[in-house]
Amino acid sequence: MTQRDDAEHMEIILAAFVLVILVASIAGWTVDTRDSADWKPTNGGFRSNT
Repeated sequence: MTQRDDAEHMEIILAAFVLVILVASIAGWTVDTRDSADWKPTNGGFRSNT
């Protein structure tokens, strides 16, 4: 294998990875975990409503 072959294989692998992520996102198999739990205040471990 040459460096050019390696680069072409890497491009194919990257494109396949992005395609898998895209399909999973469209199918609803992904979850947005950005719920801001790391900065919201809590009251005894429970989130306050205010």
